[in-house]
Amino acid sequence: MTKEEKIKNFDSNGIGQLNDGMFGLPFTLEECDTVLIPVPWEVTVSYGGGTAQGPKAILEASYQVDLYDPFVKDAWKKGIGLDEISKEVMTKSEKLRQSSERYIDALANGKKETDPELKKTSESIQKECLWLNQWVKNRVLHFMDQKKHVGLVGGDHSTPLGMMQALSEKYETFAVLQIDAHADLRNAYEGFEFSHASIMYNALKIKQVEKLVQVGIRDYCEEELDVIKNSNGRVKTFFDRDIKYAQYTGDSWDRICNRIINELPQNVYLSFDIDGLDPKLCPNTGTPVAGGFETEQVLFLLEKLVSSGRRIIAFDLNEVSPAEDNDWDANVAARLLYRIANLASKSMQV
Repeated sequence: MTKEEKIKNFDSNGIGQLNDGMFGLPFTLEECDTVLIPVPWEVTVSYGGGTAQGPKAILEASYQVDLYDPFVKDAWKKGIGLDEISKEVMTKSEKLRQSSERYIDALANGKKETDPELKKTSESIQKECLWLNQWVKNRVLHFMDQKKHVGLVGGDHSTPLGMMQALSEKYETFAVLQIDAHADLRNAYEGFEFSHASIMYNALKIKQVEKLVQVGIRDYCEEELDVIKNSNGRVKTFFDRDIKYAQYTGDSWDRICNRIINELPQNVYLSFDIDGLDPKLCPNTGTPVAGGFETEQVLFLLEKLVSSGRRIIAFDLNEVSPAEDNDWDANVAARLLYRIANLASKSMQV
């Protein structure tokens, strides 16, 4: 059956079937315009765990997502598919997570990073993180070479570095739009160069990343603030406190979004840590922080971004950690992921 025949026979108002693809869609990966790359990895998380289970939980929750998109007509017909969840990545993550927990506990108990045993552990983790970066980069390039729109589903927030490295081979310049509670500008947090808390510090090492625009930041250290202040405008941060204070004194989210968008060039990579939302929407994420956004606030920003003519060249959604007794976080994430994928696809057609 061709894709056109599948579209004709598919009931977009029906219930998603578990044996179908992402969001219950009937398409093969080859037939999908957008491919999502799952990365079940949480080696360097420093507080709550579980994000390695995020891709699987989001897939399962995706079957409950209604397919009508108020901003993108007949969006589902384009197709959104999920690449196979890598058992190799999952196995490595589980093994290394145990090593990193022992390493962090040793540091907390007074051992130094120069301790021979800890140094050996750190070097081992560093090697495997480099392996993951290359693995992600290869998967992204594989699908981009097939003219697919590509998204990444974490895992912790360290996972999309390889994707940004892949984009640097396809685009001369692009900006990163980061929705997050944390600045993620720490240098080698807890001794790990590729920590989830260092993803944007590492992103700035990529010369093609001309700008980093951060939105919703509300948990950061002085070191990270210094990086922002000393960036000569390369990093522009819209702190959660400033956004809310502006609104308290009469400013509107619409005008604030305009200022955010005006900081961005034509090509934008969206990096979305789910803890950028109000933690009532993602209570099980690894490092929840009071404050943050409602889902429609973020989607309003992204719709305005697309309407401005800018392109979302790729995106990630990460730090989703499902609870054992419910799938609330994954439920929220799946609905956001569907809308984001549709918006990204639409932006590339403008």
